[in-house]
Amino acid sequence: MSIIIQNISKSYNKIKAVEGISFEVKEGELFGLIGPDGAGKTTIFRILTTLLLANEGSATVAGFDVVKEYKAIRNSVGYMPGKFSLYQDLSVEENLTFFATIFGTTISANYDLIKDIYVQIEPFKTRRAGALSGGMKQKLALCCALIHKPKVLFLDEPTTGVDPVSRKEFWEMLKRLQQTGITILVSTPYMDEAALCDRIALIQKGKILKIDSPENIIKKYDKTIYDIRTENMHQLILDLKDYPSQYSVYAFGEFIHYIDKNTDFNSKDLAEYLIDKKHQEITIQPATTTIEDVFMDL
Repeated sequence: MSIIIQNISKSYNKIKAVEGISFEVKEGELFGLIGPDGAGKTTIFRILTTLLLANEGSATVAGFDVVKEYKAIRNSVGYMPGKFSLYQDLSVEENLTFFATIFGTTISANYDLIKDIYVQIEPFKTRRAGALSGGMKQKLALCCALIHKPKVLFLDEPTTGVDPVSRKEFWEMLKRLQQTGITILVSTPYMDEAALCDRIALIQKGKILKIDSPENIIKKYDKTIYDIRTENMHQLILDLKDYPSQYSVYAFGEFIHYIDKNTDFNSKDLAEYLIDKKHQEITIQPATTTIEDVFMDL
């Protein structure tokens, strides 16, 4: 295993950031830590990258203990924190040279690993990092995290605040990097990105809810979800929550996702109920289950 976490807990004063977290990441795997802000993702990343000590539990990264062998870990991993943390007054090229020098290497020595990413920012190599767009900053940060050929790559919410096109490009880059044998642990609050990982851990309020491949998590979900839409969507939510057999109601894109408690649910009964509530242009149809639906239920 490339990463092993056993019963890790961390508290800030009386607030428990993570509690009894355990999971493993295989070598060469693209593993996603999926959850909203405040779920404990960044705390786990800081513990694994030796920036923070856990109150309880143990962890190893690339075979090294995070407490006893922290120096070896720092030489073996690449870390891209959630906040852009490169030197904003240095140029693209100067930042990359600086990080290569720290790790006792050069840009040319490991250029094959970053080439596909660096060619996209090379036209701006003399521009100061602080003047780059969000997507370009992201690519530069990834290059700096890879310049020493790490065994494990940690990416903490790398696509937050980045436009959809750059997000798509970034995940394509991760897939190509994975093919070189690098183990990648990535965190994200975006549920649609979960489907791009080999396996995921769903996390909320410092606790792991479920660990499996995205496909298995969806396949094992045993409830039927319905897309519902009417002219008055705000009132629809309120009325669905008052329906006697409702199990779950929440907004999902242009629809309301509805789950009924009864396995013999009849959509005609619900339609009649909505008509009585003065709704018009009613649509009720089975929905495709997503990771977000499972997370909301959990």
